[in-house]
Amino acid sequence: MEDEQSHQPGGEAVAPARRGSRGSACGEEAQRPNSEKKQRWRLDGQETKGSKFITSSASDFSDPVYKEIAITNGCINRMSKEELRAKLSEFKLETRGVKDVLKKRLKNYYKKQKLMLKEGNCANSYYDYICVIDFEATCEEGNPPEFIHEIIEFPVVLLNTHTLEIEDTFQQYVRPEINTQLSDFCINLTGITQDQVDKADTFPQVLKKVIDWMKLKELGTKYKYSILTDGSWDMSKFLNIQCQLSRLKYPPFAKKWINIRKSYGNFYKRKEKGSGTGNGKPQPVWKGKLTCDESGSLCKLLGYQH
Repeated sequence: MEDEQSHQPGGEAVAPARRGSRGSACGEEAQRPNSEKKQRWRLDGQETKGSKFITSSASDFSDPVYKEIAITNGCINRMSKEELRAKLSEFKLETRGVKDVLKKRLKNYYKKQKLMLKEGNCANSYYDYICVIDFEATCEEGNPPEFIHEIIEFPVVLLNTHTLEIEDTFQQYVRPEINTQLSDFCINLTGITQDQVDKADTFPQVLKKVIDWMKLKELGTKYKYSILTDGSWDMSKFLNIQCQLSRLKYPPFAKKWINIRKSYGNFYKRKEKGSGTGNGKPQPVWKGKLTCDESGSLCKLLGYQH
């Protein structure tokens, strides 16, 4: 359930149309993916189909890349033997052989490069935005098993994956309805005061504001996005319990997410340590306090991994 692309508010996430292919002039080197400019958000757990070049189906040849290949082949056919050798030498390819062999060698090179670029763009999972969420919930010292956790802060940090800049944030406190009085332990741990939650809206009202905010940002319609959390507790435990308490359907956008804790551990070959924070969560993989700051720290962590 975790570590995958999220659904959009109220429906399936929709990928935006990617850039169209550009035709190349005769003799130009095939373009390669720019890994420095584009962030490829394929964190651990995301399923991506392997790339294979399939050219047997007639429908495959409708792709513009094959028109590019045909144009390039025409240019190669008009090149002299000396021009063919010069271009092959430029790409550090074998320059020996008769003219037909040289043409075939150069055509195969360009074809391979263009198909690699096409398959790379299609197969990789690109997200335009990452929505970093890190709830705060009511808690008591010792985390007694019978205690019911209620969400008291709902923060979302919107990270642009192409610039690695935080573009916007959503932050709302939530008024608990079962354990209405925060414990001293909870106040000290989260930094959230009793006055802040007393003046806040209830969870159903806040959740509606979150969904409206995501729609305003065109997430899942114009832009492809994913939810990201530090572990599975935010969604599978806190949000799940809160929706049951508030008698709400679990929101579609939160059914799948990226688990940065798992990705971090796999990336740095580290195992989880620590007994927890006291609010039902293990120790975070970052240092910080207050949830919006914590979500921002997760964004920085993403930058370190890419």
